[in-house]
Order: sequence, then C-alpha cells, then structure tokens
Amino acid sequence: MDQIECVVIGAGVVGLAIARALAARGREVIVLEAAEAIGTSTSSRNSEVIHAGLYYPRGSLKATLCVRGREMLYEYCASHNVTHARCGKLLVATAANQIPQLEAIRARGKENGVFDLTRISGSEALALEPALECVAAVYSPQTGIVDSHQLMLALQGDAERDGAVIALKSPVESIDALGSGFTVRTGGAAPIDIRATCVINSAGLYATKLAKRIRGLDARHVPPFYLARGNYFSVSGRVPFSRLIYPMPNDAGLGVHLTLDLGGQARFGPDVEWIDAVDYDVDPRRADSFYAQIRTYWPALPDGALQPAYAGIRPKLSGPGEPAADFMIQGAASHGVRGLVNLFGIESPGLTASLAIAQRVCEMASFD
Repeated sequence: MDQIECVVIGAGVVGLAIARALAARGREVIVLEAAEAIGTSTSSRNSEVIHAGLYYPRGSLKATLCVRGREMLYEYCASHNVTHARCGKLLVATAANQIPQLEAIRARGKENGVFDLTRISGSEALALEPALECVAAVYSPQTGIVDSHQLMLALQGDAERDGAVIALKSPVESIDALGSGFTVRTGGAAPIDIRATCVINSAGLYATKLAKRIRGLDARHVPPFYLARGNYFSVSGRVPFSRLIYPMPNDAGLGVHLTLDLGGQARFGPDVEWIDAVDYDVDPRRADSFYAQIRTYWPALPDGALQPAYAGIRPKLSGPGEPAADFMIQGAASHGVRGLVNLFGIESPGLTASLAIAQRVCEMASFD
C-alpha cells in the first residue's frame, strides 16, 4: 500500500491551489482527479471574473476569503504571467426603485473592506459606457477577469515543482477514516490503495457524494446539496462595452450580466436553473428570457444576436427560495475526524478566493 502525507481530491482551481500551498510547506501531496484533465467542471465553466467582494454578508467566509483572495490572485497572476485584466465593473440600477438596493450593496461592499466603490449618476455611467442605459450605478475598479485555464496550469506547475503529484483518471471509490490516518481507494484503470495522514475533500460537484462514502464520518456532518445550472449566451462580434455590466441581483443570483473575455468577446449569464443531475446542455429557448433581462441595461441588443455558449453548474448548499449559503470548510473541530477537511458549496466567488481558501485549509490540516 502506498503511503503519503496528504491526499487532495479534486484538481479544480481550489484543489490545485491547496496542493500548491501544501507542497510549498514541504508536505508530500498527491492530487486525485477523476477526469482526464484538470479543471473540467466548475473551474472552467464560469464567467472567469475576479470579484471585488460586494455581495456577501459581513464576516462570512465568502466575504473575507474573496477580498483577501482577490489581492492574492492579482499578485499571483502578475508574478506568474497569467493573463488577466483589472477592467472594472458597473453595477447598475435600471429603475429608480432599485437605487436603495444599489446603495445597500455599496454599503455591504465597504463593510467587507472594498473601499474604492464609487456611486455615479446615470449620465456619468453613460459617459463611461455610451451604449448603457441606467439611472444610477456603482463603479468597482477592482473587479477583473482572468484566464482560468492559465491560472490552473500555473498552480499545477508550482505544485509539481515542489513535489506534488497530479494523478488524472483516478476516481476515489472510498475513504476509510477508522483508526489512525486514512485508507483512500481509487478506481479507474489502475486501482490503488493509498495510506494518508491527511485528506482534503475538494471534489466540487461531487464533494457531498464523496463525503457520504467516508467510513468514520458521521452522516450528520454532510450537508444537503443542490445543483444549479447557469446557462451562458454569447453574441457574434464585439459589443460596445469595455467594462463588465451587472444588473441588480435577484432571488436566484446576480442576474444576467455582461462579462468580457480577455479577447474582448462578450458573454451573458448565468441564469439559474435547478437540476437533479449534472447536465451541461444549453436550451436555445432560454434566450427569450435573456433578451428581456439584457435589454433593461442594453436596449440596443439586436434581435437574433444571442447564441447558446456553454453552461456551468454550481454546488449549492441552499435550495430554491432559500437564502444563499456560505462556503463550508469543515475540519476536525466540526466533525471530529482528525486530518480530514471537507470543502462544501465552493461556488462563486471560489475562483477569486482560491488562494485564500488554500491558505485557510493549510491552517486547518493536521498531520500528526
């Protein structure tokens, strides 16, 4: 049986950041990834936005790790030549009755330590983005975009440089946490048993399913789990915007917003669609609701301009109609299993917060 200090399960952006942080501290690390490549699920199916930290409740993990992680991420991208842009974002109120909500979000952002938010009038927003229509806006200069695949390759490179091993096509079948340490059994073409001192469950969409298979973990510590698919649509050609445009959030999420990729191409989304199983198909008929929402802030969107692009799925801890849940980073102090850290509900802003999440997990992990 192979012996190693730490097994990290999942090679998404968070799992790779954790592996990098542990390896940099001199730990023996293997990353077990079920897919054929790194970052094939949530990490590569999102808006690639670097969030400033406006929306999350004060003191929540999402707020603190997003704000801390944002600065860590910008520094990391600059030092590792990861393509990114601090393009800025306009959060817009398209009707007068939305202005109190706009102000509340700005106040929450300041509570979270985002101190450079600027309230501007509709005419000032129009001067920045002439195609935009709104009555007021908040400008967030710290919001940006990043090439998520370049980021993950850089994290992988750092981790491997410091001795970590990335094992693809290595699905975890079971974990035995009885006694001292763990026995991790993998499937795939070459099944193996690994003896480990520490296990980090960063399996994203499958973290809850995996936790239910950890022998020795009380099922009471495995939270409810929901899948929310966000559909994205694109437009052919360039749009007349240079910044990200976000409408007011709604009960289901942040609304259908306009984001840009690093080549200047626009994408709109996500909407929120509750699903029972992982399915990335985008129904072209959902474009009808996209037109209506986008035209509240970009009325000149041409008919027939939207094309299905892709879908992403978020691992959510709160279901339809429930308040948005915080990240859950669960160590021995919560569940009583020494050496085990479970990460549940790591959705947006997980990409932005990834380096800060990794730092926190390293502080929680135990190896004796």
